[in-house]
Amino acid sequence: MSPLRAGDLLHITRAASVQFVTPIAFRLIRVLDLPTFDGWLWLDGYQVDKKGDAVARREIFVQRAGLRKLPPSIPAPWPVSRGRPSRTGGGTAAGLS
Repeated sequence: MSPLRAGDLLHITRAASVQFVTPIAFRLIRVLDLPTFDGWLWLDGYQVDKKGDAVARREIFVQRAGLRKLPPSIPAPWPVSRGRPSRTGGGTAAGLS
């Protein structure tokens, strides 16, 4: 497997650690620099749902050999506005002049 990079989407299964009987998708923030057994890693990131939205921040202890990279998620077909709604119409508020 290629080196792990921030933003990688990983499929974490029992092959990575016995605690993942139910597999999860995991968006990597960073590989933590903590002492571990040979072949094991501490990862910091977010568990993501099927839509790619973060549902929980987690630090997980896994075997590198058991990690699988998933393809990057497909971007939305149009930009998603996260700001305030735009105002429509050029009039004044009711009752104000």
